[in-house]
Amino acid sequence: MDQWIIEIVDRGGYIGIALLMALENIIPPIPSELIMGLGGILVARGAMDFWPLLVVGTLGTTVGNYVWFWIGHRFGYNRLEPVVSRWGRWLTLEWEDIEHASRFFRRHGHWVVFCLRFSPVLRTMISLPAGLMQMPVGKFLIFTFAGSAVWNAILILGGRYLAPIIEQYEGAMTWVIVGSVALGVAIYLYRVLTWKPRAERD
Repeated sequence: MDQWIIEIVDRGGYIGIALLMALENIIPPIPSELIMGLGGILVARGAMDFWPLLVVGTLGTTVGNYVWFWIGHRFGYNRLEPVVSRWGRWLTLEWEDIEHASRFFRRHGHWVVFCLRFSPVLRTMISLPAGLMQMPVGKFLIFTFAGSAVWNAILILGGRYLAPIIEQYEGAMTWVIVGSVALGVAIYLYRVLTWKPRAERD
């Protein structure tokens, strides 16, 4: 079985996991499912321990989400809107998308920060409107850490459970990992190249 990707994660250790999880929430498309799943494989092999992996992975997730929360909390609507309007193509979103997310946050309350940690698409996106709506920082960090801990635990256990099965397929893991990252990059590039302001689409 090709081991090079797993070895990269293994050599980075717990600090590498924390950094990858932070980046995953700041600069997609590195999927957390992939990072923590690989961590689960290393737990199965005895190269990592479950609890340290869960803690550092969740800390990384919380830090990454806090970056977007801080941007919203620090800059607010008035200063953030011109930035999104100008760089919307590269962000692949419009100000109206942020307003929709903010209304969703207001309608469902602070608990949505915890609940959306289980959503592959919305778990990072909700951090920005949470900051814009001036959610208390302590509550945001607690809800983010708690929700992320549950999700990361599921991913680690899944990776540990699948480790014996993965061992049976030589090289399959490499193609899955490379394919996942390549697909994420391709989707982003497609969105950038085909992106049009809502006014033009309408």
